[in-house]
Order: sequence, then structure tokens, then C-alpha cells
Amino acid sequence: MSNKNNKGGFVYSTNPNFQGDEDADDAMETLAPNEQQLKLHRETKGRGGKAVVIVRGFIGADEDLNALGKALKAHCGTGGSAKDGEVIIQGDQRDKVEAFLKQKGYGTKRVGG
Repeated sequence: MSNKNNKGGFVYSTNPNFQGDEDADDAMETLAPNEQQLKLHRETKGRGGKAVVIVRGFIGADEDLNALGKALKAHCGTGGSAKDGEVIIQGDQRDKVEAFLKQKGYGTKRVGG
């Protein structure tokens, strides 16, 4: 569900002159790959024991995140999703994901598992 009357997270204000932040731009500028430090997580919790790799720390527009997710899924030959600022790749494919991201110029760091 989208919020068509976006007032910067405000739901209600007692100020009768409240206008919200009119200068807020929904399109976040994507940092260059060499300026980003992505964290690779391996998780199984809540997934029926099946492992996934979660890429966190991406700073940029949703369109760029979706494009990165699509490229990672194609490179790994598996399914996944890109939403809420993270890319989820099915299976324990940390080596492939890390190699792909480094080839594209992203900084990577493995976290946990």
C-alpha cells in the first residue's frame, strides 16, 4: 500500500500550518560501486532450514537495487528478491555473490555464518 500524501512519515500534526517537507526527493541518488561497502549475510532462520545470502548496505534508488538483484540472480543461476534495501539470493552462494560484486567494483564484507 502506498502513501500518496507523503509528509515525511508524519501521520498527524496539531499545527494548522503544517506543510510537511516539500523539498524531500523520493529518488535517492545511488552511490558509485567503489563508494559502497556491502555486507554479505548467510541466514537460515525462518526459511525451513534453507540457506540464503542477504546483501545489505546498498545505498541508492530502488531501481538500481532491483537491477543489482536481477544481475546477481542471473549470475548465480538462482532465484531471489530485492526489496527493503537488501538483495536476497537463494542458496549458500556467498563465493559467487562476493566474486560478482568485487568484479563490479563494490566493497564487500562477510558477516556471520
